[in-house]
Amino acid sequence: MNTPKPFRFAVSTLNAVSKEEWVTKARRTEQLGYSTLVIPDHPSKLFAPVPALLAAADATTTLRVGSFVFNNDFRHPVMLAKEAATLDVLSDGRFEFGLGAGWQRPEYEQCGVKYDPAPVRTRRLEEAIQVVKRLFAEEPANFSGNFYTINNLDGFPKPLQQPYPPLLIGGAGKQTLSLAAREASIVGLVLKALPDGSNLDLTDGTSAATMQKIQWIRQAAGERFDDLELNILIFAAIVSEDHSQAIQRIAQRLKTTEEQVAENSHCLIGTVNQICETLQERREKYGISYITIFEQNLETFAPVVARLTGT
Repeated sequence: MNTPKPFRFAVSTLNAVSKEEWVTKARRTEQLGYSTLVIPDHPSKLFAPVPALLAAADATTTLRVGSFVFNNDFRHPVMLAKEAATLDVLSDGRFEFGLGAGWQRPEYEQCGVKYDPAPVRTRRLEEAIQVVKRLFAEEPANFSGNFYTINNLDGFPKPLQQPYPPLLIGGAGKQTLSLAAREASIVGLVLKALPDGSNLDLTDGTSAATMQKIQWIRQAAGERFDDLELNILIFAAIVSEDHSQAIQRIAQRLKTTEEQVAENSHCLIGTVNQICETLQERREKYGISYITIFEQNLETFAPVVARLTGT
């Protein structure tokens, strides 16, 4: 691996009770030194990503905004490309384009959308990426696949960031991570879904599981591996002077063992010094430099952001 990429940090948030509260969140995220404000894409109680991200960008000057991640099955890629490019233009080129294959079966059922097996959803995502990238290009786009067809369509507007906004593809399985390694600028590591698609598998965050994912990415990326930025979603970012007690609380909350929490790559628990050391060790081991935490840890995690950002 070449010189490690500098650390940067993102905050995943959902909604607000008013425009004022949303703007305050965005500005506070920027003030605390976080790189990016991201929002997921689900039909549950959260804001629609595009208008929410644009409002956050309008309220700030340097903060990047990102989808984390658009569910490809809920939009046609032609219209998604238009929305992404428009957001990039209107945010002055501060948009990070996260796109995924979807995973939560219950929300598919709620929306009346067919929940195909993971390999089918990933193949459809692969075609969507090709459609989007062609629409971002200067010349009119043509594409004929198993899921999508476009004929001599000139995408408008063109994104401000060229050749396109940083593309983040997140995943846990070999097929999706290999696709991300070939096509994305940022590869996001997440936990795999349980077989019924109802929740995430906490055992998928072990050191061995994480290393396996890195190996899949490296193998598929080939020479472009060192150009990739590796991201990880942290579902427990707890700054605490009592390391063991904090682990115990998280284990009880997640209904798992303390050992699984302590080893899990998607957990960061300890003092500011301990967390910084853990992140540096994991960057050395895995190459992960882009860390996403949840909004509830925005303030308490800020000292880690202040110490490591850009290093």
